[in-house]
Amino acid sequence: MARPRKFDQQTALTAAQDAFWARGYEATSTRDLTTAMGMTQPSLYNAFGDKRSLFLQVLDFYLDHNLRERTSRLSKLPSPAAAISGFFAESIARSLADPEHRGCLLVNTALEVTAQEPELRQKVSEEFERMRSFFRDRLVAAQLSGEISAAGPVEDTASQLLALVLGVRVLARTAPDRLLLESAVRPALASLGLPPLAPPAAVAGTGTG
Repeated sequence: MARPRKFDQQTALTAAQDAFWARGYEATSTRDLTTAMGMTQPSLYNAFGDKRSLFLQVLDFYLDHNLRERTSRLSKLPSPAAAISGFFAESIARSLADPEHRGCLLVNTALEVTAQEPELRQKVSEEFERMRSFFRDRLVAAQLSGEISAAGPVEDTASQLLALVLGVRVLARTAPDRLLLESAVRPALASLGLPPLAPPAAVAGTGTG
């Protein structure tokens, strides 16, 4: 009797992530996934469930290694104001580091998902709120430390920063120009009294996500 084929879950999720990232959720077929992951269709279903279930696991995997990692790391900086500016600097650096200009998998999903996928929509909404909370908490901390002044309702400002970073990620997919992306961010940071964007060589922790 043949023994079941073993697989490494992280390797399999990375392969599935790359397949979804390259084609999008809807356009990625089960055959695309089995080919990329080196698994048979029954093995894929047994290990990860259906396509939606697999994608939700891929999205968590992506977020754990990208957005969640970044907000957790930046939240520990002694300067909350620098954490916000650093988030934008890394977003731009990550956008430009990917030669295929695939963008952010979370943002791509938000642009693609329909009302027929309520679970995916809810997932995206929760992650956007996580980012907005990061901005809100850092703004409050920066005001309390005296780094910035209270320039308006913190909730509104956090929402504006969220909208800005999402716009930058979308813009970078078709116009991956550093000067353009930085010029979109600089006025917002300056208006809030936040530090300017760090030069590219100083931006740490960047990848392609």
